[in-house]
Amino acid sequence: MQQLTTFLKQYGIEPDHATSLIVIFGIIFLTALIVHFILHRIVLRVFERRAQGSSLWLQIITGNKLFHRLAFMLQGMIVNLQAVLWLQKGSDAALILSTCAQLWVMIYALMSFFSLLDVIAGLSHRFAFAAQFPLKGIFQGVKLVSAIVIGIMMISLLIGKSPAILISGLGAMAAVLMLVFKDPILGLVAGIQLSANSMLKLGDWLEMPKYGADGAVIDIGLTTVKVQNWDNTITTIPTYALVSDAFKNWSGMSASGGRRIKRCINIDTTSIRFLSDAEHENLMQARLLKPYMAARQQEINSWNGQGDVAESSVLNQRRMTNVGTFRAYLTEYLRQHPLIRKDMTQMVRQLAPGAEGLPVEIYAFTNTVAWLEYESIQSDIFDHVFAVVGEFGLRVHQAPTGSDVRAIAGVVSS
Repeated sequence: MQQLTTFLKQYGIEPDHATSLIVIFGIIFLTALIVHFILHRIVLRVFERRAQGSSLWLQIITGNKLFHRLAFMLQGMIVNLQAVLWLQKGSDAALILSTCAQLWVMIYALMSFFSLLDVIAGLSHRFAFAAQFPLKGIFQGVKLVSAIVIGIMMISLLIGKSPAILISGLGAMAAVLMLVFKDPILGLVAGIQLSANSMLKLGDWLEMPKYGADGAVIDIGLTTVKVQNWDNTITTIPTYALVSDAFKNWSGMSASGGRRIKRCINIDTTSIRFLSDAEHENLMQARLLKPYMAARQQEINSWNGQGDVAESSVLNQRRMTNVGTFRAYLTEYLRQHPLIRKDMTQMVRQLAPGAEGLPVEIYAFTNTVAWLEYESIQSDIFDHVFAVVGEFGLRVHQAPTGSDVRAIAGVVSS
């Protein structure tokens, strides 16, 4: 202000205090308008026009308004500098204008930092390794901490106290803060654990029956994880629940390149018996069974030829059964199937018999993990299994249906 008064006295003008303040504020306001016009109407518009047909990273920067917010922050810094240059140090006008300018700079510095994080998040989608980290949740946590720090600095500026005093006073409010920010804090810690242990990433197939989730992970946030289920519904799971509770991640299956088939066919136990000579000759015509049956029959004949065996009793002989031959056929069928992985476990096994018969389980892996292709392969295999089971003299166990009951009733009534 003293410089302005001296300058005006050179021209014979004797301004009073109020007039000087009006002139100074006018100069500051006019300067702010000029700077705003230059930055927003000229510089930023030229930059945006060039960014439209330029590289992706420039489009991401302009889309997140990083330079706009930096321009506003620069305007606040210029106003604060003018307040120091034009107004008397320690005066009320200088204090008010400088305080408002500093608050303005802090707010837009925080918003510029948010935009910078958004730019980094946008660019990270171009890199495959970034999908392994819950960047969105981490960035949200950083934003929360930054907002708290700037808030403390703004309050300390308004009350004229050191930020250290406010921070030391937060110890008494720790319980309240923990209660209010419980979910963000737990979510931030869970996000770090998920990333550090490579437990989950975007695009993984997640199954969590407790929350009704069964689908692809589409978003990992600070407090929630969104899963798009296969029926296109969206399930939201608390981020910390993925650490505290159990969930199934199918990404290992997808990475292996093979998807498991594990399904049973229940055999009626009353249809299990030894093969007759006619059935033996008939099954020997099967290309998949001929090597097995020849080797098996030679082994059985060798065993039966030892000692004095009474051929009239089946208890003294070894013979092939229809269910054992059926298992051998299915094993060879899987081994030669072109869509079954040969380098992964494949077997046909019996499970414990029960009220629904003898379960014969097929355990193998397809050479694709695509859902539609996998279901098609599995269905084709079991179509064939159900079609050939009768060739071995076996019956599939099935509970009586309404038609069975009506047939029995018709026989009884007749």
